[in-house]
Amino acid sequence: MLVTALLFLTTLFVAYANGANDNFKGVATLFGSDTATYRSAIALATITTFAGSLCSIYFAEALVNAFSGKGLVPAAVAASPDFLLSVAAGAGATVFLATLSGLPISTTHALTGALAGTGLMAVGSHLNLAHLGAGFFAPLLLGPALAVLMTIPLYQALRAFSSRLGIERESCVCVGAQQFIPVRQLQYNAALQQYTMPDLAPAGVDITVGTQQDCVEKYGGRLCGVSVQSLVDAVHYLSAGAVSFARGLNDTPKIVGLLLVVDALHLELGMLAIATAMAVGGLLNARKVAITMSRKIARMDDGQALAANAVTALLVIFASRFGLPVSTTHVSVGAIGGIGLANGSADKGVIAGILASWLLTLPVAAASGALVYTALVFFPLS
Repeated sequence: MLVTALLFLTTLFVAYANGANDNFKGVATLFGSDTATYRSAIALATITTFAGSLCSIYFAEALVNAFSGKGLVPAAVAASPDFLLSVAAGAGATVFLATLSGLPISTTHALTGALAGTGLMAVGSHLNLAHLGAGFFAPLLLGPALAVLMTIPLYQALRAFSSRLGIERESCVCVGAQQFIPVRQLQYNAALQQYTMPDLAPAGVDITVGTQQDCVEKYGGRLCGVSVQSLVDAVHYLSAGAVSFARGLNDTPKIVGLLLVVDALHLELGMLAIATAMAVGGLLNARKVAITMSRKIARMDDGQALAANAVTALLVIFASRFGLPVSTTHVSVGAIGGIGLANGSADKGVIAGILASWLLTLPVAAASGALVYTALVFFPLS
């Protein structure tokens, strides 16, 4: 009874850590392109992720079974609360440590590492390595590569399409924190040797020249009688919501798989508990990872951010439908990195640090899970 209660609480901790590290990733492009504030972005992420988590009850049963350990270790071991408690503890500790460091790692990656390390300690050579490679590692490696390869041509195609429609991008002057003023609205006063902004005030205002990175690029013109910028913003919000929904759909069943041995808990109640813990984790502990995802990997304008979100949502929803354990983190970082490569703003140092954290996730989670399992063997709770 004690080990079952600890398993439930530890699984909720995994969900909390997942929310803290992952919830903001779906809306990172909104914040990174200055389309939304942090508070409005995290609110959208929380609502849509929660909705995806609830829908996973009906659409993602394959992922529940995949992350319960079935097929990876013998059925008797997969049904052991000690085994699943060790997996949960190893994965949760790894994700939470990365969150405190502001590193966007994958809960899927951490769960996979914990399953492998705990399984190796529990059954040794009976660990199904073929299933581990084909069912877990291949999708994890393929996700970010596909994201990069799909994002760059999609963005280029959208850019060409917008040019054919006559949609123009405008350079800008940033006044204060948010206000955007197209350069063509400025009037130069030779007598005063300064620019004036007639739409803002009759008096001239001084202009401080910054770098290209300080400029927020927006879209000009109208399409079908509607401001192009308004259309782009609306679709951008929809795409961010779709990514967050897909993340909830993909991640919730992976964590719920740890609770299948708790007979007294219905699957629907387990999903609800996990969804709630994910939401709380995102609201309380997401800011450090949010800054890394939104501001440090690459700079994006609205169209570029929209392309990255579209690719992320498509890949994650597709994977969820067919039970493929891709990582939303890997796909999202791959898409944002792809935009950075396309527009030349990718911070290679930050990307290298994230890749290093991904490489460390598996061994750290594996060692943590194995350590907890060893402790439970020597000091059983039941």
